[in-house]
Amino acid sequence: MSAPSEYRYLSNINTPADLRTLPESALREVSNEVREYMVDTITKVGGHFGAGLGVVELTVALHYVFNTPHDKIVIDTGHQGYPHKILTGRKEELHTIRHKDGLSGFLKREESEYDVFGAGHASTSISAALGLATARDLTNDDYRVVAVIGDGAMTGGMVYEAMNNCGVQNRDLLVILNDNNMSIAPNVWALSNYFSQIFSSPTGTKLRSHIWDIAGKIDTAGDRIRKVAHQVDNGLKALLTPGMLFEALGFNYFGPINGHNINNLVTMLQNLKDAKGPTLLHVITQKGKGYAPAEADKQFLHAIGKVDKITGKSFPSAAPAKPAPPSYQKVFGEAMTELCATDNRIVGITAAMPDGTGLDILAKTFPERVIDVGIAESHAVTFAAGLACEGIVPVCAIYSSFLQRAFDNIVHDCALQHLHVVFALDRSGLVGADGPTHHGVLDLGYLRLIQGMIVMAPKDEQELRDMLYSAVKDYTNGPSAIRYPRGNGLGVEIVEPKSIPLGKGEILKTGQSIALVGIGKMVNECMKASALLEEQGIHSTVVNARFVKPLDTELFADLFANHDIVMTVEDGQIQGGFGSAVAEFAIEAQYKGQLIMHGISDEFVDHGTQEELLAELGLDSNGIAQKVANLKEFASQSFAS
Repeated sequence: MSAPSEYRYLSNINTPADLRTLPESALREVSNEVREYMVDTITKVGGHFGAGLGVVELTVALHYVFNTPHDKIVIDTGHQGYPHKILTGRKEELHTIRHKDGLSGFLKREESEYDVFGAGHASTSISAALGLATARDLTNDDYRVVAVIGDGAMTGGMVYEAMNNCGVQNRDLLVILNDNNMSIAPNVWALSNYFSQIFSSPTGTKLRSHIWDIAGKIDTAGDRIRKVAHQVDNGLKALLTPGMLFEALGFNYFGPINGHNINNLVTMLQNLKDAKGPTLLHVITQKGKGYAPAEADKQFLHAIGKVDKITGKSFPSAAPAKPAPPSYQKVFGEAMTELCATDNRIVGITAAMPDGTGLDILAKTFPERVIDVGIAESHAVTFAAGLACEGIVPVCAIYSSFLQRAFDNIVHDCALQHLHVVFALDRSGLVGADGPTHHGVLDLGYLRLIQGMIVMAPKDEQELRDMLYSAVKDYTNGPSAIRYPRGNGLGVEIVEPKSIPLGKGEILKTGQSIALVGIGKMVNECMKASALLEEQGIHSTVVNARFVKPLDTELFADLFANHDIVMTVEDGQIQGGFGSAVAEFAIEAQYKGQLIMHGISDEFVDHGTQEELLAELGLDSNGIAQKVANLKEFASQSFAS
């Protein structure tokens, strides 16, 4: 890849202060260099791609006009932040992005003073920016606040709550709507751009202000002039722009303008940087701009692994000895398709992730049975509850960490009303390179405490099919949740799904003294750990718990009666999770042996590959076996991982 030193301007830009020493005439070439460097780097190492390419000129213009880091820029859905990282002293480290101990794929406060607000989930920027603006006013500080939102984040309801409150508080802040056709459709550029420059310029602002002030001094006629002026102003905006909604929420709206015209962007930002009250600038950008494969396939090249720089396609790999097992997402999508073919009451619901969850597979056969609500998880859950009221069986396929945003909707709208809603929690456990904003490590804890909720996790892809079948067909008296990991299954035989008795686990292997009880993905690691321990003369029982709630108390009573040590293993937070559920029952059963809870402690896990993170946390087979071997009961026996 090209070294930063090979670029005419970028080689000398280590902070935005360096950028601001350049003449405005250089900014087009700076933008080209940032885009070229990003393409050259990310095609080699992988990462989020299309959104960042689309905001290169906008990012350059923002750091050129605003005095960052004194002025605060909040970037929504931080995968748009790669150009921002390049310009704020991290270009030399860009090749480490999303790799263990490297740069985060999102904005992260600990990483840079320029990352004002961390963001991996969407629709948070305006709320955070209003908080910053309020703090500024409370402390009599003088910094400016900008929120950059887009790439679908405008579909989130939190945005409109924040905008409404901005209108009420009437504080000075600028919102940039990066409209790349993933949220609001574009409008005619030329006329809108012309009028926006007039409206935003100091002359235009003064003219409107003078007309208003003078009219206020002319009694009845002045009132009519004010009314006409207001109607003309609003009428022009409503006619030429989609700004009526934003104006109604209390924002001064400007745009849309071409987000790839760097000089026009600079002019607009200079006009608006000291604007009073909430102001919104609507910027039209092209996702993947400047890189033909990303422009042609915005969805596929939203995030990439290592790809060929010329074609944008993944490099062919050597043919494996046997085909890789299907991903859990594919298994889920195919199972949903089979179920929908037998029951027209079943629908799939996604919050802007049809491809990521596998519901795109269902949509190919039953497009009317897949409903995408946008980045609006709370709405998705309550919408599903409404469907369930009338006998529809909704299956909400939502990433585990994203479903956290809808906790109250699960409680109030689904569980309290005993509605038959099924939650398919994709990306549970440790997801890898996306890091702590996307790790699904809280789901077992936050779901199991909800009254009447069924919580389960499959050990393999066939058990996922069985659990989905059971949740849809059998567990109909309230909500249920199935959590499963990102990535491929184990390669087990796929057969017709069957019902699983509610709350029943299974013993996979019988041993002595110690029982390893895994949930979900950890069951296979427990089986491999048991094999390692066998070589050292430690014979362990291995259990597939299947259910966190209801817990198989009969099975655990038997384990307690026959084992001096029981170890629970989960790829989630220990506090409140699976191990905690077992501990609660152990107290009730007056278990006299040793209960060990093995999982993730009270910490946020950083990014890295799934394998790296499991090994670091001692949750792979070697780590589990080593933890057992380190117990004083077995310490005299040698163990080599």
